[in-house]
Amino acid sequence: MGSQRLPGKVLADLGGKSMLARVVERLIDTKLVDLVMVATTSQPADDAIVAHARQLGIMSFRGDTDDVLGRYLGAARASRAEVIVRVTADCPLLDPGVVDRVVGVLARDVDYASNTQIRTYPRGLDVEALHRDTLERIGRLATTPATREHVTSFVTEHPNDFRIAKVIAEKDDSDLRWTVDTPEDLALVRTLNGAGVWRDYRELVAFVRGRRDLAMSNAHVVQKHWTTHA
Repeated sequence: MGSQRLPGKVLADLGGKSMLARVVERLIDTKLVDLVMVATTSQPADDAIVAHARQLGIMSFRGDTDDVLGRYLGAARASRAEVIVRVTADCPLLDPGVVDRVVGVLARDVDYASNTQIRTYPRGLDVEALHRDTLERIGRLATTPATREHVTSFVTEHPNDFRIAKVIAEKDDSDLRWTVDTPEDLALVRTLNGAGVWRDYRELVAFVRGRRDLAMSNAHVVQKHWTTHA
């Protein structure tokens, strides 16, 4: 709830449901994700998130505000998950098929898989998957504020120490921004959410490409780099 640029964004309304609910719905539509859990903070303001998660029928785990990596570790241990799939609650247009594609390439000889190491998907379709022992290893080695806040950034800092699978789309649409950090982002996502039922993100890409005003409405928003701690 304490987002700096758009406080309370994860509970913002999107067509009669919260943004968090939209993300949960899309994760439930995947074929390879067995359990959905919210990892939030122990701050009183986030009581609302825990209560909403309960209404949605999903589990939650609470931890330190700045140590997001610690929260993920706690959630993984509490759920006894062997594989962790990481998405963020400000990406309500997440494509279940993209989630399954990333999870599907995680194998015994792969420590970490994602579609973020080489960006080709629209921002807002970010998915990461890693084995539990990989997450535990990161938890032991990551010590800087930035690597504790940005859960998997230690992998980006030390790519030679991990076996990484990089998932790349057929077409580069990385210039499109469907994540929600600002009022402009929220306005765009509300428009896209109300414009139709999208079975595949490429349908939505085609729609946006046909409307330059939509594609450009939040193009000026700067994504905070993972090395920034705050």
